[in-house]
Amino acid sequence: MQNLVDFIKEIQTNDRYASFDEAAVKQGIVLKLLSLLDWDPFNPDEIHPEHDAGEANVAFALRHKNADKVFVAVHKGLKNPQKTQEQLVKSAAQAGVKLAVLTDGAAWWFLLSLLGEDLEEKTFCTFDMKDQPAKEVGQHFLDFLSKQNVISGKAVKAAEDIYLTKQKDFLIKEHLPKAWQKLMSEPEKWLGDMLAEMTKELCGYLPDKETVEEFIASEVDIRAEISGTQKPKPVPSAPPSKKAPQADDYTGRSIASFSLKGKKYDVKSWKAMLLKLCEIILPKHKEELDILLTLSAEDKEYFSKNPYEFLSGEQIQGTDIYVNVGLSATEVVNLSQEILALFGLKSGDLSIETK
Repeated sequence: MQNLVDFIKEIQTNDRYASFDEAAVKQGIVLKLLSLLDWDPFNPDEIHPEHDAGEANVAFALRHKNADKVFVAVHKGLKNPQKTQEQLVKSAAQAGVKLAVLTDGAAWWFLLSLLGEDLEEKTFCTFDMKDQPAKEVGQHFLDFLSKQNVISGKAVKAAEDIYLTKQKDFLIKEHLPKAWQKLMSEPEKWLGDMLAEMTKELCGYLPDKETVEEFIASEVDIRAEISGTQKPKPVPSAPPSKKAPQADDYTGRSIASFSLKGKKYDVKSWKAMLLKLCEIILPKHKEELDILLTLSAEDKEYFSKNPYEFLSGEQIQGTDIYVNVGLSATEVVNLSQEILALFGLKSGDLSIETK
């Protein structure tokens, strides 16, 4: 493991690797990583180069006992990673290969070819080696690409567990509002029993069904109050008085640094800024951290205690909370302003320098 971590740190700190062309990425990064994961780069029965896989250009097929186990595609300068991923999972599925990996040397996408309806569901792990701690990157490689885990089936099992967890959370979130609406559209089916039991608890006698229904109809106009057109009010993410201002459009702009209350922090990416901001602010509010879980947009969550909630999530140092780092530059700045407002800081306390 240490040799693997040391090599990842070398990639992260040596600009030479960023200048590699596609052939150099295959030889100098991918093959080296595979060798550190116990694959034999000199044995084509273990690592089969330039594998013929139909539509996809598969740089390496990881094999065991004449069976393909993992397809690894390498493409430098990806202009349309989604199309390349689609071709890769299609070819893997046709070959019965459950795991497929795409990389440009720095960014890595791990996909399940036989599960999920679309790429978002099929993608169970993704990261950029430049933005993630070397030890975490190394653990991802060990979990999903080490020879021992691939051959034993543990790699596929771990990937499927992540997929099923994401599916479970998605289905719960999708159907919870439907269950609530159904429950609230027919309150007499559950409220009557609860009311009867409470009455018995108070006086020792259980009222009959007709008496309870009559009381509900005459005393509590439930149907009018919870009709299908009226929905429960969502919990606000922050008090209206602290509503964070929306940021300017930062699309296409790179960050150089940010300052919080006059103190400057140099960062290399918007993701690094978000993580650093959280690490600065949150330790001062340890008793209030659960309020972060209320921050969300219409179609995405920002914070969770579930490490598999997000396609790209990072644990905030010193907490059990994960933050969604798969955000655009503008989304990062907007979320940063919401965090400031949530914990009583002013919008002007944060300034950002772009390049």
